[in-house]
Amino acid sequence: MEENIQDPELLANRLLEDEEEFHHLNNPAEAIKPIIKKYLGIPKSVEQAENKFYFTDGDAKVEIVVITEQVIKVRLAPHGVFLEEFSYAVPKIVTKNVAFTLFEDDNEFRISTSAVSCHIRKQDFFISFSDNENNITSADAVPMHWEENIKFGGYYVFCTKECHPEESFFGLGDKPTELNLRGKRLKNWNTDAYSFAWNQDPLYRSIPFYISLNDDIAHGIFFDNTFKSHFDFGGEDKTKTSFWADGGELQYYYIHGPHMMDVVKSYHLLTGTHPMPPLWALGYHQCRWSYYPEAKVRKIATGFRENQIPCDGIYLDIDYMDGYRCFTWNKKYFPDPKKMISELAADGFKTVVIIDPGIRVDDNYWVFKEGKENRHFCRRSDDYFMEGHVWPGRCQFPDFTNPDVREWWGGLFEGLVEAGVAGVWNDMNEPAVFGAGTFPDDVRHQYDGQRGSHRKAHNVYGMQMVRSTYEGLRKLMKNKRPFTITRAGYSGVQRYASAWTGDNVASWEHLKLGNIQCQRMSVSGIPFVGTDIGGFSGEPDGELFTRWIQMGTFSPFMRAHSAGDTKEREPWSFGEPFTSINRKFIELRYRLLPYMYSAFWEHHRYGFPILRPVVMQEQEVLSNHFRQDEFTYGDKILICPVLEPGQKSRKVYLPKGNWYNFWTYEVVAGGKETEVLTPLETMPIFVKAGSIIPEYPVMQYVGEKEIEEVILNVYYSDYEANSFLFEDYGETFAYEQDIYLEKKFAVSGTKTSFVINQSMEGLYNPRYENYAFNIIGLPFKPSKIMASDGRPITDFTITKDGCLQMKFSKNFKRLEISK
Repeated sequence: MEENIQDPELLANRLLEDEEEFHHLNNPAEAIKPIIKKYLGIPKSVEQAENKFYFTDGDAKVEIVVITEQVIKVRLAPHGVFLEEFSYAVPKIVTKNVAFTLFEDDNEFRISTSAVSCHIRKQDFFISFSDNENNITSADAVPMHWEENIKFGGYYVFCTKECHPEESFFGLGDKPTELNLRGKRLKNWNTDAYSFAWNQDPLYRSIPFYISLNDDIAHGIFFDNTFKSHFDFGGEDKTKTSFWADGGELQYYYIHGPHMMDVVKSYHLLTGTHPMPPLWALGYHQCRWSYYPEAKVRKIATGFRENQIPCDGIYLDIDYMDGYRCFTWNKKYFPDPKKMISELAADGFKTVVIIDPGIRVDDNYWVFKEGKENRHFCRRSDDYFMEGHVWPGRCQFPDFTNPDVREWWGGLFEGLVEAGVAGVWNDMNEPAVFGAGTFPDDVRHQYDGQRGSHRKAHNVYGMQMVRSTYEGLRKLMKNKRPFTITRAGYSGVQRYASAWTGDNVASWEHLKLGNIQCQRMSVSGIPFVGTDIGGFSGEPDGELFTRWIQMGTFSPFMRAHSAGDTKEREPWSFGEPFTSINRKFIELRYRLLPYMYSAFWEHHRYGFPILRPVVMQEQEVLSNHFRQDEFTYGDKILICPVLEPGQKSRKVYLPKGNWYNFWTYEVVAGGKETEVLTPLETMPIFVKAGSIIPEYPVMQYVGEKEIEEVILNVYYSDYEANSFLFEDYGETFAYEQDIYLEKKFAVSGTKTSFVINQSMEGLYNPRYENYAFNIIGLPFKPSKIMASDGRPITDFTITKDGCLQMKFSKNFKRLEISK
């Protein structure tokens, strides 16, 4: 019962006693402890909720989640309260019935699946992972830790792992440095990096995913944190690998291999794969800042057809707009856009237009008026609109992290789609702002209901812009596949767009950089990628441009692009012999379209990267960890670009097995380097023995000709080998309803016989009836060919270079060739 004191003297004495008891200080701030890094203490207990386990040291809490047999998520809450689960990178985790166990002894807690175990050490909260043979693959060097951020709230979060003497690291997106990241210290913060240089960091994309390779065992770490993040791969301390962020949660996925390919496939299970692109998007594209007026665009189109150089896409940069206002046309330059686009389409050209995020502040501009009325533009912390200068002048910027804004923005493409535009190129979406670089930190974002400042939303801004673009186009284009390309992105951006490496330079150094960047992007989960062929800024000579065309032939995305203040840069701009060589290689790309398209399906359905560095072929060979020139497109064709001026020959490493020189059919044993002649008109290309490479006739654009037969180039091997061909309509989403055809080929040979088997799955039926076989490298002279139904094939020829050529039904099941 509360004491009731009426006597004033007694009341004064009691208050004095209370004051002495509470020990008031003249300066209360003296009692505040200094801000220091805090580390996890000793784990005291564990609680389980289905596939989630919660460990605590009495204050902080760690969540361990079993995702698949190979993937385990780790999450830290410094004071025991987790943020609401949300990720733009991992939209929805599809959990399967994974068997796992929890084990506890005096030393550790251990959570195990059939493939991997997560260990939580009791003495110090160190977390480590091991495989099913008890090899420790990843181990904390210190416990996870954090530091309070007084200025913004929340925490800087840190994780430090042991780094082994011969451990190598790959991935992290578009970093312009060596393929192997060992010894590097890098940052993720999307940045407009015009004419970037070797080792410049950061660039346009933030992909916080890397692959570790040590003792022939690969694992991946995906640090799903959208704040500015940092990675140190043994740079500061050779014995430690660290990753940390300026805010958000310490949340990462451990992804077990043991092969690099397994890691990438599991990463795609989390973040998704690229949808099947329209087949035309795999053709050659021509771009420049800027093709205008209309007469210039028509002149470029005419130049391709007159020079008989295949091309499918022509791009319009910002000058097609009225005062750089998005979703408008400059009627002086383009008086009738719909008519122009229609006539270009009749000649086989798809039109792709650029769209930037900056919307001009102009009450007479319908896009700005709609955005303003509906409060779609970003605001700063004191409720002022975020304004900055870009191409149109003073601009405001949509908040693409708001689903209502994305819906609105996607609908704005209606006019462009009605005019016949086939693709959209999102640029300046880091976001870039003249003078300031990007948005201030205090800009607020809706973040799909999760709320956040620009510190949190910056790295996903470009991704959510192109998401809005893709989803809007998909609705407007009905059953046609949109083609989108973005400069900025975050993990998962591959679900919405292709990418290019940004504003590069016309130099041999940038040719080398582009080769590495495309490989790195591919193993980092972004498969549909290319470079600005010839360099965006600067002036290439004919040799550099032609070598770039050769490399670009085997980039998933093939586009020449240049700044407006440079000389003309079309494939014929440098005269002969360059025009003829450029034509030869662009034609080669069109011949190989069915192979390349099949590689895209293998990515989309199965999660395979399209470009694969040599280390991914043979990770057990330590020297391959440092090879970065050679790569394969899919798993059958190996390419080694020529990267030096005047180079007449170069060394090429071929992985183990037999390889065929694409040009001469010479068989070369792999597992070592070989010297290859490199005159200007050629480039080292090798095909793995046992491969079946499908080929189309040369076309000036996709769909120009009806496919009357598909050539099958079959490369003999004395062991069993498998190949793959995917076919569908090439422009619709019918493949999502299983209307496609997967063809699997298996070959095996002896000294006197060679067998080809084919199996098929799917509902699509291509119109052509026959294959034209070109069988290369038979070690015997064939005299008898039998089909599986017992029919002999007698109509065949042997060419002067020893190839067996014949035609037979596309539906064959087995062919046996014998001496």
